[in-house]
Amino acid sequence: MPVIEPTNQAVKSLQGLHLYHSGVSNCSMRVRLALEEKGLKWVSHHLNILKKEHITEEYFGINPNGLVPTLVHDGRVIIESDDIIEYIDDLVSETPLRPSDADELAIMETWLHRATGIHVGAVKTHIYEKRVRGQMSQSAEEKARYEKLQTNPTLLEFHRKSSSDGFSQEELDSAKATLDDCFDELEQALDGRDWIAGDAFSLADIAWIPLHYTLHTLAGYSFADKPNVQNWALRIMQRPSYETAVTEWWPTEMRPAVGEGS
Repeated sequence: MPVIEPTNQAVKSLQGLHLYHSGVSNCSMRVRLALEEKGLKWVSHHLNILKKEHITEEYFGINPNGLVPTLVHDGRVIIESDDIIEYIDDLVSETPLRPSDADELAIMETWLHRATGIHVGAVKTHIYEKRVRGQMSQSAEEKARYEKLQTNPTLLEFHRKSSSDGFSQEELDSAKATLDDCFDELEQALDGRDWIAGDAFSLADIAWIPLHYTLHTLAGYSFADKPNVQNWALRIMQRPSYETAVTEWWPTEMRPAVGEGS
């Protein structure tokens, strides 16, 4: 688990659960869903990533990648959304979000880490090109500030392309193919069952529902030919946690039109 030592020492004095997050971030959605499912109280530190509120020396001192989300629990700083939601699951053992069966647990972990593995190369690439890239252009001053703060070469390259150069057609085709393969497999995995792993809602479902929402809402990705995925998504949307963790944080002006299909 990537518990880190922040250079911004102020966060080490924070008590309770504090979440640095963004309404439009699918990784932030995962953490908010886990917190709500567990019934945990938390303090919000919302950052509008479209306005680049996360690109500050203060925030990079909390999360060295400058990404959301970051969880701070009694001064302990935890980054990476998959590790954060597993950490949250351990905080309240009475309502587990991981299967007890070993085989089902392995399935859950595979889907959980797969969602994280395709995040930059497929999910972000597809969404940024379809919807967000025009909003992420950087002035020379902003570019210099980001490059001074950011030391992760993968993220530097990604943001160079998303803010100015653009992605090659090969990269875009690869991103779309990866998404298609994943959701085709998810359609098969959900055949005859309600949840991705086992008989109960789990961290695997928490990891994938934000991808469904953001890909459809921001990038127009269609699930019309995937009835199992659509029904799974509807089941999750009926959970109280979905309203408080996803819908309430999503900017009103970016919500899909009423009656728009998935």
